[in-house]
Amino acid sequence: VQLQASGGGLVQAGGFLRLSCAASGRTFSNHNMGWFRQAPGKEREFVAVINRSGGYTYYADSVKGRFTVSRDNAKNTVYLQMNSLKPEDTAVYYCAASDRPWPNVLLYEYKYWGQGTLVTVSS
Repeated sequence: VQLQASGGGLVQAGGFLRLSCAASGRTFSNHNMGWFRQAPGKEREFVAVINRSGGYTYYADSVKGRFTVSRDNAKNTVYLQMNSLKPEDTAVYYCAASDRPWPNVLLYEYKYWGQGTLVTVSS
């Protein structure tokens, strides 16, 4: 599975962005899809994950209620809708695919990674 993330940019605090992650290959629907982020000087951290069918989601406490992960298996794409953005959300956001059992909140559970897209939230 090859992943291509897009949709990052510069936004003011309180604003919104929608990230997309397009996957190649015919096994997209066999993978749970996660979003992670890495701020400058910090470790990569879990943001959200959605299961294979799209029926289950799980979020980090820091984004719960503000971010929504979804997927369209017909389009081989996963999305991250980010609302009420805060300066502390500034990071490079990565999508990743896991074929391990649900849930997948740890980096090592993900076999495939996208290249990342930069989100900058100004105060």
